[in-house]
Amino acid sequence: MNLLQVRKGQFVYYKNELHKVYSVRPLSRLSVLMYRIKDMVQESCKAEDLTLYKPQHMDSLMLLGVRYTLRKDVGAEEGGYILITRPHPSQMDYYSLNEFEKVESLIDVGVYTTFHNTVRKREYLVMVPGVDSDANEIDYLDYSIVTESQLEEDIQLENEAKKLSVAKPSVGDIYINLDNGIKAMVVAIIDDEVALGTGERVKSTELIESNSWNLIYKTGNESF
Repeated sequence: MNLLQVRKGQFVYYKNELHKVYSVRPLSRLSVLMYRIKDMVQESCKAEDLTLYKPQHMDSLMLLGVRYTLRKDVGAEEGGYILITRPHPSQMDYYSLNEFEKVESLIDVGVYTTFHNTVRKREYLVMVPGVDSDANEIDYLDYSIVTESQLEEDIQLENEAKKLSVAKPSVGDIYINLDNGIKAMVVAIIDDEVALGTGERVKSTELIESNSWNLIYKTGNESF
């Protein structure tokens, strides 16, 4: 592939696995910088080592251990994710090809994202969690040469993502401080910081990993 055809944001296959280009350095020997989508492992290579891919409706991919199906026939949801495949940003917006963005709110023309971008419906595919029965999995270019170790790695990534999802604090969760016996509800989450009903603000990792805190109620559970 000619170097002039490679640009930031493109989905490409490298060593049979799906990657996304995040930078192109024309004067460098390994001119293309990218990351593997399933786990964000970074790679660099020459343009001729790549195979271009354009994501489409009903494609399924793994992002950081979580599998999604790309859909154009369903509406976005607040708190969900979109993949911007046909970017046409206004002067006030800052997004480009194949960016993953989280939906903050729904608006008439499309969505408003947590990165303060207004993205129109024609510009994105909705990332629906899970894999549809009719979906086309695109994590590998040629599934016939995928190794057992790669499949095991994928399973491990999915299991780790599920554990993190369960452990991650959510608004409405109730924790008990084992040092003083006080119970506190999560009332807000700002980036990696959690605001508790007691007025305390702690890091998410502190709630999950500290011996001082214990989860006693998870939002969505019927009982303590």
